[in-house]
Amino acid sequence: MSVKGRVHSVETFGNLDGPGIRYVIFLQGCPLKCKYCHNRDTWSVCGGTEMSTDELIADIEKYKNFFASSGGGVTISGGEPFLQAEFLKDILRKLKNAGIHTCIDTSGYVNVSTIDDIIHYVDLFLLDIKHIDNDKHIEIAGVANLKTLEFARYLSARNIPVWIRHVVVPTITDDENDIMDLARFITTLKNVERVDILPYHSTGKIKWEQLGFEYPFDHIRDAEKNDVLNVKRIMSETGVKIDT
Repeated sequence: MSVKGRVHSVETFGNLDGPGIRYVIFLQGCPLKCKYCHNRDTWSVCGGTEMSTDELIADIEKYKNFFASSGGGVTISGGEPFLQAEFLKDILRKLKNAGIHTCIDTSGYVNVSTIDDIIHYVDLFLLDIKHIDNDKHIEIAGVANLKTLEFARYLSARNIPVWIRHVVVPTITDDENDIMDLARFITTLKNVERVDILPYHSTGKIKWEQLGFEYPFDHIRDAEKNDVLNVKRIMSETGVKIDT
């Protein structure tokens, strides 16, 4: 049996989405509406191309020896991968049967009670925490952060490896008190292998405009090196070991 799903695109030589060289699958559909989203065209679950899991596995097998030799594997991103749960489960199961390292890049916006039969196929999670303050999270992403934080605690309780990611958006996600609160939350988790502090950039603006939408953060400058270094400093001083 091969489950079908909607795929936005694939990248056969990814090096920013987990360890080693990654084959990255970007799925369609996202429940978040982030104002700085650089993949605005992934929001609709009806977009992209319909593909079967067998089609994807056949393509992945072409690159398996290449990425495996680097300690890499396959990362499933989006959009939000959990929005296509059955498709996600089927491809993860087939990847694990093929001995391939698996990773999910997620916002954590998921009901944890529904994913027990999926996560045991996952070797690593990349968890994006957009904002630790719930009201500010709603303002920038359109949804509360409660599910994300619950998901983080769930992974910790299951001791499933996770890399935390936080994007530094000047004046939006870099307030010192908020960063300290985020750092304190991270220190409560026992499964965090790495924390990545990433600079905001406005390169996604062109996609918004091509789709006929006004880019909400047109007034926000791109993050600079010092913005990122300052957030790293605050986190380090609050007890979080930051990947450099």
